[in-house]
Amino acid sequence: MELFLANLNLTFLIASVVKVIFLTFMVIMPMVAYSVYAERRVSAVIQDRVGPNRVGMPLTLLGFKKDLQIFGIGGLAQPLADGLKFILKEDFTPRHVNTFYYWLAPCLTIVPALLTAAVMPFGSELNLDVLGVAQPIKMVIADLNVGPLFIFAISSLGVYGIVIAGWASNSKYPFLGGVRSSAQMISYELSLGLSIVPVLMIFGELNLSKMSIYQDANGWLLLPLWGDGLSASRWILLIPVAISFLVFTISMFAETNRVPFDLPECETELVAGYHTEYSSMKFALFFLGEYAAMIVGSGLCVTLFLGGWSIPFAPLLSKLTGFQFHFEAGHTPLLTGLLHIGTFFAKVFAFIIFFIWVRWTLPRFRFDQLMKLGWLVFFELALANVFLTALLLWLVPLK
Repeated sequence: MELFLANLNLTFLIASVVKVIFLTFMVIMPMVAYSVYAERRVSAVIQDRVGPNRVGMPLTLLGFKKDLQIFGIGGLAQPLADGLKFILKEDFTPRHVNTFYYWLAPCLTIVPALLTAAVMPFGSELNLDVLGVAQPIKMVIADLNVGPLFIFAISSLGVYGIVIAGWASNSKYPFLGGVRSSAQMISYELSLGLSIVPVLMIFGELNLSKMSIYQDANGWLLLPLWGDGLSASRWILLIPVAISFLVFTISMFAETNRVPFDLPECETELVAGYHTEYSSMKFALFFLGEYAAMIVGSGLCVTLFLGGWSIPFAPLLSKLTGFQFHFEAGHTPLLTGLLHIGTFFAKVFAFIIFFIWVRWTLPRFRFDQLMKLGWLVFFELALANVFLTALLLWLVPLK
């Protein structure tokens, strides 16, 4: 305890609080809100509809000649209207539910999704010499050496919220949705965990920040086109890396209950699944939890396979332009640090658009097809990929 107090740094504490506030309330929450907006707009384009394109106050109902438009261009205020609607809706609790667990379930759904963001490196570092901060600040809340394990351990708790919601509702449709969700998440957690084992074998560590730094200097795992990534061994390893990326991405769809794996809440069979009996902000928490999990899953995929916050061809761009685009510990310009943050969230947003595109393009599986795919295809494929990676690393070891 004395050693902890001796090493306690006021700058570190302030930076940690600022990063928590920034990542939670200024990044994840707005991204959740505008992911819903993007989903509605993209689905409208796919289905040849207009979608939400204007938001305002219906002043004509009060006798005025014209409604008041708020951010009328493209309906950008639609998330604000949705949030206001959830807040103002009646918070109705049916008599037949188990009240304590009925209220607990939405919290158990959103909290794990937000906690896992703590170990996600959303940038390299910021040198704030202009503010009198001498030590560079890492753009990660908790730089753990077991980042992926922490994410899997905490995110797996999210299923408890869904199962408890289905059970506490005392209704047949939510109960079936909860049972489906538990079976689905247990099945695909195996392939999800096994899919990143080859990645960890290639990097040789579990620190997500160091993985991003390595890819910044030596090419992304799926795009090894600069630095040591040009070596023959890295190109041979593209085969197991591509398999891991495929299994990881599809398993992430299943873990976040996204189409074509949205069996726990499929409207055509279970009304709304495990949140059928929920309304108002408790329903909104389930909504927020699903999209927050999707954002964190996209961030993990970007970090492991697509270079994290690193800018494409950063070392080459630095040589051509004379401006430092790549990371250099303790000597990264403030503008470069900000570009790294923007690059990370741009990649995450692109991955979210991919999630949305898949939802409005593919039909959902039957439940027997979903379980067969998880146990008889992805589990075996991910396990075989581990042995394939070990064999390739033994035959052609990395430098």
